[in-house]
Order: sequence, then C-alpha cells, then structure tokens
Amino acid sequence: MLNVHKIKQEICEIGDRIYKKGFAAANDGNITYRISEKEVVCTPTMICKGFMKPDDLCIVDMEGKQLAGHRKRTSEVMLHLAIMKERPDVKSVVHCQPPHATAFGVSREPIPQCVLPEVEVFLGDVPTTKYATPGGKEFADTILPFVKRSNVIILANHGTVSFGETVERAFWWTEVLDAYCRILMLSKGLGRVNYFTEPEAQALLDLKGKWGMSDARSDIKNCDICANDVFRDSWKETGVVQQAFAPPSFRSNGAVSGSTSPAKGNSDQEALIQAITERVLAEMSKRK
Repeated sequence: MLNVHKIKQEICEIGDRIYKKGFAAANDGNITYRISEKEVVCTPTMICKGFMKPDDLCIVDMEGKQLAGHRKRTSEVMLHLAIMKERPDVKSVVHCQPPHATAFGVSREPIPQCVLPEVEVFLGDVPTTKYATPGGKEFADTILPFVKRSNVIILANHGTVSFGETVERAFWWTEVLDAYCRILMLSKGLGRVNYFTEPEAQALLDLKGKWGMSDARSDIKNCDICANDVFRDSWKETGVVQQAFAPPSFRSNGAVSGSTSPAKGNSDQEALIQAITERVLAEMSKRK
C-alpha cells in the first residue's frame, strides 16, 4: 500500500535540495507525485521549496481541482497533469529554474550533443518549448510535442521540467542537465568544445540500446548523430537558433571538424571591425 506521508516527505526533501542548489529562488518551483489514477500530491503556491513540511502539501485531481490541503495548490499544476496524462509511466514531475539550463532557454540555444558520455546515455537530445504565460492550459500544452521523446524539457524563458517514476529520478534529469550546461559554458569560455567522432557517438547509442534505454535519435535516418536533428522541426515555432554552439561536422575519416561559434558570425565580426578601423583612419587623416 502506498505511503502518502512518505511521498510527501520525499517531495519536501527534494524541495530542500532544489532550494539549496539554487534551482528555485524564493517561492519558485513546484513538485508533484501521482498517488492514484485520479489523485496527485502537489506543492502549494507561495512557499519556499526549502522549508516545506508534509502538512503543507495539497492533493488535486487530474483536472487540477484541489481535494485536500490547507494551502492553495500551485497555479502551474496543469503543466504537471498534462505530462502525466501523456505519459502513464510518469509518477512525479519537477519544475524549477536551474540557472545554467535556464540560460539556454532564455537565449533559445539548443543543447549541443556528443560531448559527455553520461549526457548521451541518460538525456539524449533536450528540446525547448515555445514561450507561453505560465499557469494556464496554453502553457501546459507547450510540452505536448516533446513529452513522449524526452524526460527533461527546457521551458523557454521559464526554467525546466523533468519527470520520472520517482521524485528523486524526476529531479535527477534536471540536475544532470544543469551540470552539463555549466560545463558547456565553462568549456566555451576556455576557447572550444571538442565533440565525439561519429563512431564514438554511435558506440554510446549502441550501449544505450543494450541497456534497454530508448533514444529518439535512433529513428532518424540520414543525419549526423550529433546535429540536434531530433527537434529541429520545432525550432521555427519555438525561436531556437544555433548561435553559441555550432554542431560538429564529420569528415569521411571519422574526425570532427568545426568550432563552437558559427563561421558566418566570425566573418561578420571581422568585417565590422575592419570597416570601423577604416572609418577611424579616414577621419584622422582629414584632421591632419
């Protein structure tokens, strides 16, 4: 028999971890857990996730109607319920604002692939939604194109949402993603990001398959494994553009070429610098 009080304790423990990691400032973030086909435990609105107690939590039905709890349920529970309706295997959903992953959502930069083995195996391609005002059905519906092909989604200008069979596993995806985004930023700050070769990337996908883990890239034909092709069709609607991290290009010998900055951006910057220099020199010559 499901111990609801223990579930509430686990939600409070994850809320504490989220707050201490800086993933939810003040009253940000929300967590849910499905305790039956028709009932979901959720965090209340206007409470710091680092100081919740089990008695603070609410219970709602699958349409968002509050059934129990002395505090008002979170206004963003509809996002959680939309995920649970699409994914019967999902028991828990975690939404928060991990700073590095959220930065990718604010800049609408797709998460590059083929950099870390752990990310390739456990996350795969990570989508970004279009923006909608948080709290309503329109906001909840932004995850629908992606929820069956990923366990973690970046919400444009709003943070992340991740989901799984336990509260800890749901949070785990977000924790892995934010650590990865931080590493990407640090690596780019050092000068470049080295990608896996195509055989190295394929070996990780093969390993993932042997472990019984699915990957949306396995269904794609005639594409580079690391080219962020899984969710590319959604980019026009969501505003996602590759700017900071250009995808790798594979040569016939398996080596990886390309840089983390688009070549066109570099040439445009050089042309602008040259034009400014020429104008300054021209003005200086007039004053002699």
